[in-house]
Amino acid sequence: MIKRLLKCVRQYRRATALTPVFMIGEVSMETLLPRLMADFIDRGVNVGDIAYILRAGLILLACALLAMAFGVASGSCAASASAGFARNLRHDMYYNVQTFSFSNIDRFSTASLVTRMTTDVSNVQNAFQMMIRMAVRSPAMLIMAFSMAFSVSSRLSLIFLAAVPVLGLGMYFIVSRVHPIFLRVFKTYDRLNNVVRENLRGMRVVKSFVREGFEKEKFNAISGDIFRDFTSAEKRLAFNMPIMQFCMNSTMLLIAWFGARLIVGGGMTTGQLVSMITYAMQILMSLMMLSMVFVMLIISRASAERIVEVLDEKADLANRESPAREVPDGSISFRDVDFSYANDKSKLCLSGINLDIRSGETVGILGGTGSSKSSLVQLIPRLYDVTGGAVLVGGRDVREYDIEALRGAVAVVLQKNVLFSGTIKENLRWGNEGATDGEMERACELAQADGFIRAFPDGYDTRIEQGGANVSGGQRQRLCIARALLKSPKAIILDDSTSAVDTRTDAAIRQAFRERIPDVTKIIIAQRVASVQDADKIVVLEGGRVHAAGTHAELMRTSRIYQEVYNSQTKGGDFDEADAG
Repeated sequence: MIKRLLKCVRQYRRATALTPVFMIGEVSMETLLPRLMADFIDRGVNVGDIAYILRAGLILLACALLAMAFGVASGSCAASASAGFARNLRHDMYYNVQTFSFSNIDRFSTASLVTRMTTDVSNVQNAFQMMIRMAVRSPAMLIMAFSMAFSVSSRLSLIFLAAVPVLGLGMYFIVSRVHPIFLRVFKTYDRLNNVVRENLRGMRVVKSFVREGFEKEKFNAISGDIFRDFTSAEKRLAFNMPIMQFCMNSTMLLIAWFGARLIVGGGMTTGQLVSMITYAMQILMSLMMLSMVFVMLIISRASAERIVEVLDEKADLANRESPAREVPDGSISFRDVDFSYANDKSKLCLSGINLDIRSGETVGILGGTGSSKSSLVQLIPRLYDVTGGAVLVGGRDVREYDIEALRGAVAVVLQKNVLFSGTIKENLRWGNEGATDGEMERACELAQADGFIRAFPDGYDTRIEQGGANVSGGQRQRLCIARALLKSPKAIILDDSTSAVDTRTDAAIRQAFRERIPDVTKIIIAQRVASVQDADKIVVLEGGRVHAAGTHAELMRTSRIYQEVYNSQTKGGDFDEADAG
């Protein structure tokens, strides 16, 4: 884990390496000062040697200034190294997430990824800074101060050794009890972030159903779990300071007691006792800092493990060697396709799918809820890989194509349409960064979006709020269809992407597709028979299998399911219409 995290230091290696070097320089000066102070007292102050006092005073001042300079340099390097390390961590995590397939993303919730890139990275950043500063300073101070103290009085130095086992046992107790709690806390943070995210995104639904009270209770319950876990952890961490203070006070009392006896007996000078007390403070402060480092490492260890999980996650989908980069046409074939989200053949959601679609055909897909319509079309641009069989586009297995080239040739408008903050033009250019105004207008005309866009005061420069909150559902769908068309795809898949538009606009979109992009393969998933009735082929799915396939007329003769859907919508009225507004 540590090796993996250290790879993120990269261009900040120099600052990371210089931090402990400057820190050791600072510690060297600080441990030299008490020894010089002892001589200053014994050989200058006690005997009244003014010349020695001036000379020793200048040396003390120079050492103090050097210690300050080393400390400033160390702090500056540590700040640069830790901030850069955190930046690289976020960079590597974010870039790795961009390579994830849908199945990889399914393993991590959105809230969890946000927590890992914010709270967890901050914890690891703080721990990293403490490691290159305090974790170097404390042992260096401990060793140097103890060596200097031993050179002053070997007998009094033995007192320090008595404090080490007590502190060691105390730290072991804290580490073993606290780490599991922090590991649980950060998982609870994921749940808390998820609740907040859902509440903010679904604020209109929450208010329309008057469920504010329920949401508050849900938030308070999870927040209470975090409070209880943190309280439990902090109670255990609270033992650190009393143990530290006990060892420090006991050591100081013993040094003062035995040092005074040695002075009376002539075995130690006043200056030496002063230096021993200073060294005692330095040794005990270094132990205290070391205990703080341990506490920070306990907190950050859980965060580090969660970060490494994301960094080490390998994308399930990857290009083969020398992949094909050109999709010849929009023909699509399913050959004995089985599919499971868990990649488990005992849990298939698609089974034995055989289907051929010619380039330029319009194919409608119907089926009840849970019939795996969306799962079927997501295999075409290789958002998931098949569990068994093969999907062919342009006569080649989709796994033989470069993923970007394949997805550039197969445009998908998913059920959950997403628009990003920015102007309409900026959103449309997700389909083609270099699209001209004329190309965008043509795509919007095809998607029946040009009319309502021009009705806005700013037209195509109208700003879209986050998530497309300032446009209706039907308008959002049409903008997403236009964005997909700008890719100039060989095949376009509309996954229930006209459910929020009225039947007249839906018919206009289909007519425009039929007349103006006849060479593009069009796959339309719909709930309304009217949306696919004039398709070249209609596929009826049931239970993850192809129940029937054919034209409207053929299915009306041969498919019981299709007949039932058609009759319920035509005789009972089409209740799925929605006005796009």
